[in-house]
Order: sequence, then structure tokens, then C-alpha cells
Amino acid sequence: MKRSIGLWQLMGFAITSLGGTLLHFLYEWLGEAIWIAPFSGINESTWEHMKLLFWPTFLFALVQSFFFRDRQDFWCVKLRGILLGLIMIPVLFYTYNGVVGRSPDWLNIAIFFISAAIAYLYETHLFDSKHKRCLSQRSSLTLLCAIALLFVIFTFKTPELGIFKDPLTGTYGL
Repeated sequence: MKRSIGLWQLMGFAITSLGGTLLHFLYEWLGEAIWIAPFSGINESTWEHMKLLFWPTFLFALVQSFFFRDRQDFWCVKLRGILLGLIMIPVLFYTYNGVVGRSPDWLNIAIFFISAAIAYLYETHLFDSKHKRCLSQRSSLTLLCAIALLFVIFTFKTPELGIFKDPLTGTYGL
């Protein structure tokens, strides 16, 4: 089982990396179609980059959950991993920008991949760990669904906070 967890996590990282990369451009490629906006990056804000990590990771977890039904900790582990990945994007981005002043595009791309890798490595560690506290599976999945709902809502009703501001245009959301 240990090896299969590692393979699943590696596959999840690959799918998240590819999926997030595609989602970065999908909104523009589809002529700014409103139906894809909640799932795709609509601007260059930090929040939109967090969205690129969330959706592929969450969708992969939904598929993976069918194969890990016997794991009593599955959704607890996924919640922690996804939250860590989402937190790492603004932490790395704002830390680097605070020190240097501005980050080049290649570094912003690297931050996405690093955040995804950290999330999947942490999940792998948690799956292998015997000592973890956990909300109920239902509570963990409910929290992930609430996060998904926030990504949808904030696409259309974007708070005017720095994390939502597009650094290129100075605008918020759509």
C-alpha cells in the first residue's frame, strides 16, 4: 500500500501541474466564457493562482477517494494537503516580493509547482503517519466543498483585498 500511495501522489502532482497550467490559460482560450471563469484563472491575482492549484487537486482527490475508500483518514489528509498548498502560494509569493520587490514570471510559475509539490509530499507523509488528529471525514469534505464554493463566489463577487487584485491591471475579479 505504501508504494501505491506514493504512485497515486506522484500522479496527483502531475495532474495538478498539468491541470493548473491549462486552467491558467483556459478562460482566455475560450474567449472569456463566463461558465469557465470559476474554475480558470481570470486574471493574474494571487487568488486566481490559488484557484489553479485547488481545482485539479480537489478533482483528483474526488477520483482518488474511490480507490481509497478503506482509508478512514482520506479526506482529513486531503484537506490538510490542499490547505497547505493553498497557503504556500501567497506565503511564497508575498515573501519573495516583500524581500526583492517583484517576482519574474518564471518564479511565479515555480511557486505554483513548489506549492503543489509541498502539498502532495505533505499528504504522502500524513498517509504514512500513524499519529494524526482529524476532523470527521464528512467535516473535512464539507470544508473542501466550502472552499470550492468560495472560489466560485469570489470569481463573481470579488472582495477588494490585495490577494484578489490583479497586479497588471489593478482590477478585482471579472
